[in-house]
Amino acid sequence: MNVLVDTPIWSAAFRRRAAVSGSSAAALRVLIEEGRAAIVGPIRQEILSGIRERSAFERLRDHLSAFPDEPIATVDYVRAAEHFTACRARGIQGSNTDFLLCAIAERRRMAIFTADADFRRFARVLPIALYEA
Repeated sequence: MNVLVDTPIWSAAFRRRAAVSGSSAAALRVLIEEGRAAIVGPIRQEILSGIRERSAFERLRDHLSAFPDEPIATVDYVRAAEHFTACRARGIQGSNTDFLLCAIAERRRMAIFTADADFRRFARVLPIALYEA
């Protein structure tokens, strides 16, 4: 099963301080070696946004270019809106991007690898699987 890797995991893996990266970076490394790490455009954008130094931006952009974006379809956006509504009805808030990730992962039968605790709350309501490192 492929695994949709969320922004916090990619960010931790690309930091230079090993103590920050820890087990998440090691687990991502295994997923990459197995060819199971997946990314989507909105995550790529989040990772690259805010990098001030041009050379650091280009280096990270080049590293990420090894991972093609998983396609996003109109049905994913519609399903993301349904997920938003279902969670909101249960008092659970989240971002549009987070619900889009849930919709993509659900349709493509991928687990989500994240350090974002919101996804544990989403998983109580939505038919998503979380990847445990």
